[in-house]
Parts: sequence; C-alpha cells; structure tokens
Amino acid sequence: MNRRRFIIGCLGIASTPLIASRVFAGRMAEPGSGGKIVKTDAEWRKILTPQQYKILRREGTEPAFSSPLNDEKRAGSYVCAGCELPLFTSDMKYDSGTGWPSFYTTLPGAFETKRDFKLLLPRTEYHCARCGGHHGHVFNDGPQPTGKRWCNNGLALKFVPA
Repeated sequence: MNRRRFIIGCLGIASTPLIASRVFAGRMAEPGSGGKIVKTDAEWRKILTPQQYKILRREGTEPAFSSPLNDEKRAGSYVCAGCELPLFTSDMKYDSGTGWPSFYTTLPGAFETKRDFKLLLPRTEYHCARCGGHHGHVFNDGPQPTGKRWCNNGLALKFVPA
C-alpha cells in the first residue's frame, strides 16, 4: 500500500458519512478503492464470456489473427470489455502485423502497468485502471510519435462506433 492510498483510506473511514461513494457499472466502489470496480470471481464470470474471463481475469492471451477488431477501420473508441472504461480512440490504432489490435498510445489514465516475467524476459503488462482487467503488453517497437506498441487482446475490448 502506498502512502496516498493509506491517507485516502484513512480519510474515507473517518468521513464515510460525509462523502458520497462513486458508482461505476451499477456497483459501488469500495471505500479507499479510488473508484475502482471490485467484483467477486463469480460476478466476473456472470458478465464475461469464458474467453473474456480467461484474458481479463486470468491474464490469458487470445490466438493471433483471431480478433475481428484487427480489421476494424471505422471511427470510434475502444473501451474495456469488463467495465467500459474508454481506453483508445480509432486514431490511435495501427496495423502492427502481429495479429492483435495495436495502438501507439492510450487515453490518459486508462491503464496501470507492471513487469511480467512469464516468458523469462521482462515485459510490461498493462491492466485497466478501473477494473484491473488484463489487456496485453506494451513494447518499444511501435510507430512515431511514441515508438510504443500497445498490443491488446481483442476480446478485452469493445468497439463503440462514433
């Protein structure tokens, strides 16, 4: 627990009757959660398909070239399949040739990252900042202006046309 979460948690406990809780996707966020969605494993299984559950909640990966979103060319936005937090816009998407929807940047505050050593070499894994759902990995081989490739599982996303 970092200092900020500790202080916010203490303030939340002390002032719970005075502060309204934030609501996301019809469920109250827990005090001190920073507005994050907190669900039980059973609740996630009810709202996600088995494949989405494997990716978002168990850090799985879909097969390359299996997502219809690879070919999505319309204007719009991409949101988290778990909580509908906006993550990317269609302007950020590009064809990386890897078989997964790829983006050169994200919307501000959309993700939290952590180091992943599952394939022995360190990678940067990213998760939805609101529900904690696993989306993919970010690499340093993308196009300018960022040089980043946010390689996302298509099943972890929903496309919302403009």
